[in-house]
Amino acid sequence: MINGAESLSRRLKSILAFSLLFAYILSFQFEGQVLYSLLNLHQMEAFRYIFAGMVMHFVGLFSCGFFVKSSRAVKSVMLTGMGLCVIATIPFFFAPSVLWIGGLLVGGCASGCSVASWGHFLKIYTPKNERIKSSADVLIYSNIIMIGVNVVAIHLSPYVGLAFSVFCLLIGIVFTLALPSQRDASAGAEVTSRANSDIWKPLLLLCLFVVIITINSGLMYQVMNPAFQHLTGLVSWYWAVPYIIALILMRNLPQTVKHSMLLYAGMAMIMGAFICFMLLGRNTFDYLVVDTLMLGACGIFDLFWWSILGEMLDYTDNPTKVFGIGLSANVLGVFLGGVLGVAVTSVQLPSAEVAVIALAIVCVTVAILPLLNRQLVKLLKSHAYLAVYDSMNADQQTAILNQTEPLDPLTAREQEVLEWILSGRSNREIAASLYISESTVKTHARNIFSKYDVTSRAELISTLLRKQNDN
Repeated sequence: MINGAESLSRRLKSILAFSLLFAYILSFQFEGQVLYSLLNLHQMEAFRYIFAGMVMHFVGLFSCGFFVKSSRAVKSVMLTGMGLCVIATIPFFFAPSVLWIGGLLVGGCASGCSVASWGHFLKIYTPKNERIKSSADVLIYSNIIMIGVNVVAIHLSPYVGLAFSVFCLLIGIVFTLALPSQRDASAGAEVTSRANSDIWKPLLLLCLFVVIITINSGLMYQVMNPAFQHLTGLVSWYWAVPYIIALILMRNLPQTVKHSMLLYAGMAMIMGAFICFMLLGRNTFDYLVVDTLMLGACGIFDLFWWSILGEMLDYTDNPTKVFGIGLSANVLGVFLGGVLGVAVTSVQLPSAEVAVIALAIVCVTVAILPLLNRQLVKLLKSHAYLAVYDSMNADQQTAILNQTEPLDPLTAREQEVLEWILSGRSNREIAASLYISESTVKTHARNIFSKYDVTSRAELISTLLRKQNDN
């Protein structure tokens, strides 16, 4: 059995391992300031190097889950990927050569596989209702470390910054080695795979939403950031600060706050960032306004889809595939935005027209969001359904139950168990409340599922609330 302290220790180790890996990726491999600094030092064209690493990172993320499935294999792939990243970085300590491109291609794919593999550890070591916090933690920690690496690379030397990023990767390997290779039987008690659930439609719609909204991030990298290159000292440390603050605020929001409304606030912030970029100048104050709006919005959206992906892991027996495909959508969006940004820059498109493009992209995502919400509501009861049910008064809740007749009448005890299920209680909590054994609760639950012709809690809640919405 895994006790609480040991479970917490494994969760912390997995978070630290991933945070250090991700800090390396953010500071060097993926649009990293260390890589930009090295390319600028040697007066090299950045476009092909940046995009080569990005494309291969996408390939690693997207493909990893198709050939990595077992717990032991996941750990091996994560360690191998991180080791290959260390090796692929070595050529950058020497004069530019063809090995630089080779290193970015190999390292990009390897780092993508490592990131996708971490989805397995997120599912095992973090309870489903805590995954938004684990997701926020890795994003916060990795960006704080990234700021440190960027400051070193810009103010001391790109090579020192590169060494710092590799050191982070090596420490990440140590934490990964400390994780168990196989999943303990007791770890599965709280993590129930529902592989037959219809996960792919909401996942693909989420990916579409992510791709479109992150096109603006690619535009930011290629259009906004170069416009403030003269503020090197400020950019080196402030760039990710609004992002971190947004993550901290989102992480600690009470559950009573409607998180969906924050997505609309994030869209407004993106629009505000591009409008300010169009109207304001290029001094320190202007940068602070534009960056705060843009990176704050990025923090809101990143935690949204990371946490949604975290919850989706309970609906699949291959979390590496779901996590990797979900995050690959982010990379694809940044890549497309980067290509668009390079095109915009090459034709010297006015900032007003760039803002119009960004606003059009946001409008598309506004149109997609309600449809995405409906799909997520059908799948993730803890994200939406239970919040909807709990917000209703007793009469409304009773009406929902009365509007959908079971195939056979429920017994009085089954009716009680059904009401507790809809309140989001676990079998153990229901057993304690009704003073019956947990096995008896499971028996009642199976009978309820049979009488409503469903196979899981999620499907039961989906059936009941869909009927209520139709009426």
